[in-house]
Amino acid sequence: MIKKIDDMFFLEGKNFSYVMRVSREGFLLHDYIGEKIAPVPYPEDSRGWWCVQTEDADGVCLDELRQEYPGYGHTDLRRPAVSCGPAGLALKYAGHKITDGKPPLPGLPSALGDGAETLTVTLRDKDAKVRAELNYTVYDSYGVLCRSAVITNEGDGSVTLDRAYSASVELPRLGLSEMHLHGSWGRERHIAENRLVPGVYDISNARGGSGHQINPFVIVKDSLATEDSGFCLGIMPVYSGNHSTEIEVDQRGRTRINSGINPFMFEKTLAPGESFTTPECLLAAADGLGELSRTFHDFIRERICRGKFARAERPILINNWEATYMDFDEEKLLSIASLAKELGIELFVLDDGWFGKRNNDRCSLGDWVVNLEKLPSGIGGLAEKVNSLGLKFGLWFEPEMVSPDSDLYRAHPDWAVSSGIRAPGLARSQLVLDLTRGEVQDYVINAVNSVLDSANIEYVKWDMNRYVTDMPRKGFNHEYTLGYYRIMSAITDAHPNILFEGCSAGGGRFDAGVLCYMPQIWTSDDTDPMERVYIQYGTSLAYPPSTMGSHVTDGPNQYTRRPVSMNTRGDVALSGNFGYELDITKLPESDLRAIKDQTALCRELRTTVEYGDFYRLSDPFKCNVGGWMSVAKDKSKAYVTFTKMLFEPNSANVQIRLKGLDPSAPYTDRLTGRTYMGDMLMNRGISVQFPHGDFATASMWLIRSK
Repeated sequence: MIKKIDDMFFLEGKNFSYVMRVSREGFLLHDYIGEKIAPVPYPEDSRGWWCVQTEDADGVCLDELRQEYPGYGHTDLRRPAVSCGPAGLALKYAGHKITDGKPPLPGLPSALGDGAETLTVTLRDKDAKVRAELNYTVYDSYGVLCRSAVITNEGDGSVTLDRAYSASVELPRLGLSEMHLHGSWGRERHIAENRLVPGVYDISNARGGSGHQINPFVIVKDSLATEDSGFCLGIMPVYSGNHSTEIEVDQRGRTRINSGINPFMFEKTLAPGESFTTPECLLAAADGLGELSRTFHDFIRERICRGKFARAERPILINNWEATYMDFDEEKLLSIASLAKELGIELFVLDDGWFGKRNNDRCSLGDWVVNLEKLPSGIGGLAEKVNSLGLKFGLWFEPEMVSPDSDLYRAHPDWAVSSGIRAPGLARSQLVLDLTRGEVQDYVINAVNSVLDSANIEYVKWDMNRYVTDMPRKGFNHEYTLGYYRIMSAITDAHPNILFEGCSAGGGRFDAGVLCYMPQIWTSDDTDPMERVYIQYGTSLAYPPSTMGSHVTDGPNQYTRRPVSMNTRGDVALSGNFGYELDITKLPESDLRAIKDQTALCRELRTTVEYGDFYRLSDPFKCNVGGWMSVAKDKSKAYVTFTKMLFEPNSANVQIRLKGLDPSAPYTDRLTGRTYMGDMLMNRGISVQFPHGDFATASMWLIRSK
């Protein structure tokens, strides 16, 4: 619902209100975001008093105002949302319109618009001859506000943007903290929290993609907020390039938040009449971190993810990578696939090494032609043989990259990203293709589509194993990102029956922009279950389990060398999109029996895990136990997982309260046969009994009794 009453705009979603007003001088001001309030006008807040302030011609000091889309320089010296040079901008209200639905953003991914209403507010700086159109979309059924901006040059000369954030919001609250997700390869999306004191916090990434190091998701919250209570504001750009969420606490304790494209090395020159559209940014306010996460989870599953797989059960897969790496032939692959079928696995995925002369990682990227020495019947023939076993067939690509030792590079060395002043840096013996060029985009689209059209391929793993360096100009990264989106749109639109999974050296590009094309992402290359407890717990702050690829691999784990039982590996992996990456033909019979049990259990619980309500129960960053649960929307089922990191001698059993159940209903644990009342599980809690030793798990598969 969107209403304009007098000088105020009231925007209302499922469980929140967002309020703006036009000041008496004509500036659009932010007034409120939080739990629902009645759309009844109320007086503007007092602006307070400064002993020293600079006023404009109207006698107003913009430094005093909570502007919706602030500029810099003209009586406001805080960090701006938009900037186009030293003269600054002072944007005033010039009109608005309210429309049903939500228009798509040209060249950019964005949320689906059915069941929505959009407010577009036009702001204009008549002196600078710049117009900004601010888009706000709300949904009756979701607690998320979508924001974007379109900036237009209305003058006779060129205008150069050096920052253009998607959203800005200013909070008058005191005692705030920020939370964000940080890490590195193999250690993605750990949780950091910092109390906000006066100063500037730039939570950003400039590595060419959304990045392992800083994920494009930030929470600003009351410092004492918990999983279950307290003001929490989540900010998520729908963007896969260099991003920034900038938080400034000013000298008077007010907190301004700008989010969107990272202004570092960004530049866009607008000719007269030309416009620039920012990526979309999602905002949600909720009471408690858990409710905030579930708000984003529902929205991502139902308005960001799209197509036939957005709400479909995900197949149990096996990937040959850790079983064979690039040393395989058709016979070896089919031996894995044949046994996989017997164990209840549903999809076989052929990873790196099937194309060109790819026997190591030093050659052939870009040459997307099957290696007939390894696969004499080609991809089509292999897919048919895998299908004949009763399995789906999937394939790995890394189309954004090129090897210097490749036919593609020898033919088009200028297609690799280069600064033009020195040889570009290598990572994993590969360079990055320049996706800002239309002919490169066309090559990738045609090469990938040719392979996908040649066989019954039902799954694609799309990888990007290095970051982007040697960018030749300011603004290049945004152009690259737009090229990536054009490629993904063309390929996924042409193949609606293929399930695409994103990957970037593990979880290096885990963001809402990718999820608009691929409804799941490989969460991390690190599959050690103890590390995955931290990674999956952190990821759940923003992203639902349906988006998280989560697999069982060999033990000891290849990265940590930690020996962990097959039971623990399975319990942790069952909390996401479940699968395997190991040579099952070499496993002992006990492990094969465990896999049969795991795949059977996965088929029972995967709808609940992937599309239920997710609750965090115990924080592994703060104690020795990580715990979470997924509850079916109708509360009829729940899957609960606890993981104890290290054995503690002479310690009591941990008692943890569950969440989200029907308090008046009995639940039977299918794994033990025990029955409990819902209110007892949620109020008294369950005494969790772990097996003896380190790296132990305890799970419950609760079914509501009739």
